[in-house]
Amino acid sequence: MAKVKDIASVLAFEKKLVPSDGFFYGTTWDHKDQCTPLALQEKSVRGTISNRLKAAVKNDPAKLDAEVEKPNLQTVDACALGTEQETLKHYFTLKVLGGVETPSACNSAGFKASYQQAAKAYIEKEGFRELARRYAINIANARFLWRNRVGVEQIEVQVKVLNKDQTQSWIFDATQYGTRHFDYADQQLTELAEKIAQALSGGDTSLLLEIATFAQLGQAQEVYPSEELVLDKGKSKKSKVLYQVQGHAAMHSQKIGNALRSIDTWYPAFEDQEKTAGPIAIEPYGAVTNLGTAFRTPKEKQDFYSHFDKWARGEALSRIEDEHYVMAVLVRGGVFGESDK
Repeated sequence: MAKVKDIASVLAFEKKLVPSDGFFYGTTWDHKDQCTPLALQEKSVRGTISNRLKAAVKNDPAKLDAEVEKPNLQTVDACALGTEQETLKHYFTLKVLGGVETPSACNSAGFKASYQQAAKAYIEKEGFRELARRYAINIANARFLWRNRVGVEQIEVQVKVLNKDQTQSWIFDATQYGTRHFDYADQQLTELAEKIAQALSGGDTSLLLEIATFAQLGQAQEVYPSEELVLDKGKSKKSKVLYQVQGHAAMHSQKIGNALRSIDTWYPAFEDQEKTAGPIAIEPYGAVTNLGTAFRTPKEKQDFYSHFDKWARGEALSRIEDEHYVMAVLVRGGVFGESDK
């Protein structure tokens, strides 16, 4: 392949994994078909002071007592199963699209042609099989439940193809699939991964999946929808605002998407037991915001742009894992042109 010198200053890709919001229902393990939508409940509570204190306060017992006596009044949203319910049903749909070889915006004809040649070569050689296998495992292990996955007794993931001309379905026991690695293989995973890979490789084709997950948490236990980002806290009466859709407790589609694309085990620190964060979400700089760390830095030449600029212009990458990573970022989608900031 002839190498192209220029790069596109305007470059964008549409995301190819498109989850809906996740909706919360309460039910029982023995009667999963009988479920009711969960609503948010508002609580007003008095908390205690728990933040780190200034030296002048913590070293003076009188000032400390005065600080502790101050009421920490809060109004928060909460969500829980009913008293006769012990199982959370989490429901969403997932659309898988093809066409990653075609940018939605690109202002360089030469770069676009070079990129498309590289992308088509990857599809012909790899067919998205490794990425699809990892996406399938993240469906089977119910990673998208996030905090709702902790402490469960049983988790069942029901996956169904909703395309009119297809009738396949699968049921996974999520407790049999961990979230720290992808060393799993069985017939159901293989079938689901093949469906995902075919859709990603298929140009104009698409796959629509219905994913219903049942997590046995315990009677009347609290569940955890997404928390809203309150931009203007001065006007908000609540210190915690949970996400709802017309009164129905829900999880942001972005949070589900982050879980599904948490397949990056190819970053340098993954093998380091002291530094690894386990599989991280596919991001251009390997950003994990809750750790305040970028695991793929330009200095180490392991970020998306270091790999993409070489690969898309005709230069071979040293590892197939780097190609997997580049294609996974493009499946994620985004704007990858030059910033004016």
